[in-house]
Amino acid sequence: MTDSPLTGPPYARIPTPNADVVLPCLDEAAALPRVLGAVPDGWRAIVVDNGSTDGSAELARSLGATVVHEPQRGFGAACHAGLLAAESEFVCFCDCDGSLDPGLLPSFVRRIADGETDLLLGRRRPAGRGAWPLHARVGNFALARMLRRRAGLRLHDLGPMRAGRRADLLMLGLTDRRSGYPLQMVVRAADAGLRVSETDVPYFPRSGKSKVTGTWRGTWQAVRDMRAVLQSPAGTAPGPVRPEVPR
Repeated sequence: MTDSPLTGPPYARIPTPNADVVLPCLDEAAALPRVLGAVPDGWRAIVVDNGSTDGSAELARSLGATVVHEPQRGFGAACHAGLLAAESEFVCFCDCDGSLDPGLLPSFVRRIADGETDLLLGRRRPAGRGAWPLHARVGNFALARMLRRRAGLRLHDLGPMRAGRRADLLMLGLTDRRSGYPLQMVVRAADAGLRVSETDVPYFPRSGKSKVTGTWRGTWQAVRDMRAVLQSPAGTAPGPVRPEVPR
């Protein structure tokens, strides 16, 4: 078996628990076949359609994915709807635009199942020209520094690829429904005493235009959303909460 950008090394040979993979989706029909084809065998792909007009939901369903419709626009809204729809002990998150390889996620889950960490993030390493625009990298760097001051976490990236236990993630009571959702997950996990770490992952040029960091304006909006998360007082992560019912 040979490696490829969206299949990666033969991780399926490593015994790992099954997991659900949440894939927030807004007009990603061009990338869906490759992304869903890279989801590990036996794992459930949950494509959360956030108002696509290009047939993404129908295509995802035809390719065997579980499709959840989330009418509230926003990256966080889509991610959280997928978390609520998940049923496995372990839940992973991955972008649906072809920039990240869900075939790498079994190694994430294995490290969590082995007790090495509680929330594992993918530290993006550009693997192609234009994969990570300068303005997006600058915004990410600034947020990582603010996160270090706020929570004491020495992370380099706040990327969307990650894995954790479903019960732990629901316990955090996440409320952000925009681009601050990934950061709020990390901040509240740290406040709750969960171990947060990162591992390198290749980051490929995405299909289509980014809805969040494709422009300086979009990047600034994301940074503003995330800065509001960082301004929340330390130690405010709630205890166990009653899971919301998916719409």
